[in-house]
Amino acid sequence: MKVLLVEDEIKLGEYIKKGLTEAGFIVDHYMTGLDGHHALMTDDFSVVVMDVMLPDISGFELIRNYRAAGNYTPVLFLTAKDDLSDRIKGIEIGGDDYLTKPFAFAELIVRIKSLLRRANQADYKSSIMQIADLKMDLSKRTVNRGHTTIKLTAKEFSLLQFFLEHHGEVLPRSVIASQVWDMNFDSDTNVIDVAIRRLRLKIDDDFDIKLIHTVRGMGYKLDVPDDSNDNAEYAHNEE
Repeated sequence: MKVLLVEDEIKLGEYIKKGLTEAGFIVDHYMTGLDGHHALMTDDFSVVVMDVMLPDISGFELIRNYRAAGNYTPVLFLTAKDDLSDRIKGIEIGGDDYLTKPFAFAELIVRIKSLLRRANQADYKSSIMQIADLKMDLSKRTVNRGHTTIKLTAKEFSLLQFFLEHHGEVLPRSVIASQVWDMNFDSDTNVIDVAIRRLRLKIDDDFDIKLIHTVRGMGYKLDVPDDSNDNAEYAHNEE
């Protein structure tokens, strides 16, 4: 497995590279965003470990451009900030996970392996997933509702894939957090609600049939609504 590490702190970068190499990974380490971007666009990697605060370009901006070019390699952000706004921003622009400095190296390894496992599992699943007029093609990384193409970030794609895999099931926020974000759910954190709100905006708001529903007091559910239900169970709008 080949890892791209973009980290401008020399000692930390060397420490991470040494640890990952000993764990069996091949690691390319760059200290600037521009060098990292060039590597991303010219080579293939299994996972990207990206520092946010770089001397020339923000890691957020670099990955935003990378995603805009249609690339979906899993990305783990490293950040010295633990602000909720920063974490939400990282998710919105296409990050798959984040780790706050300082961190235990064992946790970094676990998170990287989790990202790789999730990416590998997608290779063995049926390529097409569908409910009503919503269709997801895992191999092509595309989403459509009818004839409309839906552009999703990497995290939104993973979230929708999880919903489709469990369509018809009520999914508590804690389950979504652990399975899609690989994190423990904090009741004071609205990362899950923000992400689902943005996903709804893209796949539901402009369409008559709403597929993502808030199940009051329980969580969220992807399903085709039963008109006879009179919406007693569901709240289509955010809580």
